[in-house]
Amino acid sequence: MTRDVQTVIRYSISFKQKVVRELEEEGLTISEASRRYGIKGGQTIQNWLRKFGKNHLISKIVRIEMKGEKDRVKELESELKRVKLALADATMKNDMLE
Repeated sequence: MTRDVQTVIRYSISFKQKVVRELEEEGLTISEASRRYGIKGGQTIQNWLRKFGKNHLISKIVRIEMKGEKDRVKELESELKRVKLALADATMKNDMLE
């Protein structure tokens, strides 16, 4: 039975700083830097950015909603509140009948 040997790559502090500096100065994306330097692992460079206080370079997910979507969410929240109140009322009436 053979055992797969997994290689662990350790990067020096100076290498990490170089990659982070290039992201900041050259405007490289994380995926571009990963390809350029052969860095595997989706979180590796993001971890370096956090470590060196460059959180602003990490991509953020932004949700954009249309006005109609916001209104629909409010309607659904309002309906949910009404249903919860009706359930509580029905539960109280049921408890009183028992």
